Amino acid sequence: MRLTRGKVWAAGIAAGIALLGLAGYWFRTQIALAAFELLFADKVKAKLEQSYQPIARTAPEGGRASIGTGGEPEVAAAAADRPFTLLLLGIDSRKGERGRSDALIVTVVRPRDAALLIVSIPRDTRVEIPGRKKPDKIAHAYAYGGAALAVETVEKFLGLRIDHYASINFRGFREAIDAIGGIRLPVEKDLVNDDPGHEHFVVKAGQPFYNGEDALNYVRFREDAGGDASRARRQQIFLRAILDRASEIGEWRRIPELIDIMGNNFATDIPPDEMVRLAERMIAAGPHPVHSHTLKGAGRMEDGIWYFFADERDAERAKAWIRAWLDADAAYQELPKPDPSGPA
Repeated sequence: MRLTRGKVWAAGIAAGIALLGLAGYWFRTQIALAAFELLFADKVKAKLEQSYQPIARTAPEGGRASIGTGGEPEVAAAAADRPFTLLLLGIDSRKGERGRSDALIVTVVRPRDAALLIVSIPRDTRVEIPGRKKPDKIAHAYAYGGAALAVETVEKFLGLRIDHYASINFRGFREAIDAIGGIRLPVEKDLVNDDPGHEHFVVKAGQPFYNGEDALNYVRFREDAGGDASRARRQQIFLRAILDRASEIGEWRRIPELIDIMGNNFATDIPPDEMVRLAERMIAAGPHPVHSHTLKGAGRMEDGIWYFFADERDAERAKAWIRAWLDADAAYQELPKPDPSGPA
């Protein structure tokens, strides 16, 4: 993985949307960061105001501060420098629908190290959803109660606090992808979605660039042997491909325009000021590889419904990683990390 790729991926996830992270490829010094603040930050902040959608939350547990918690500037600045958890929700919805969270990615952001731990939860994972009478698929939590219930469900499932969320409607990426001329995707053979119960489409292999429609179908493809876990890995590849392509052609100057294209398809409870500050802080800190893991398990029918059952031992290991990464005093080099040779 190239160093610049890790840098921008770190900034983009922390900001909740890839657009802010694009600056990381180009502004590499404190002087350049100051130039970004002078020339672009105000425009970016103004554009992001429409995306700021806080949800009702309890006070942080265990004395751990979160960015965007308000209070004195010194308090907010200190909080922005501490590790925190971010739930990234990739929403697949049609017009007029709330939709379901096809992607649920728990991320631990360490601003001082510019390092991230990413744990993907397959969307069909069988869980207890607060307020529901029986277990259900974790993706349905968003459909029942929006980001607030999705956050609460993930917290219950992992036994960990989620400090912030960012939801992105994958269909909102379509125009943005087309605006930057498409993205590269590792499609080695045609992806044919033709099951009678699924939407029909074909993503042709070997294209130099994939347009917005093909890219979204790549994410939504459901008929490979890997099932839910493979789908989660493709979602990560999709997000990284957007960042790579945008930085490659120098789209950072169009950040405000691209935010407009995204429109109402992006929401987060991180205030715009804090998003920009966090991106700048992580860019200045320098890059580290992004460490990712998709929860292991197996799928089977239960009560006539297909579910993914997370492997308990693997889930406990992922929880231990998350807890360790939230220790602000721990050195990055000593943090436990997923095996890079194993499944993503």
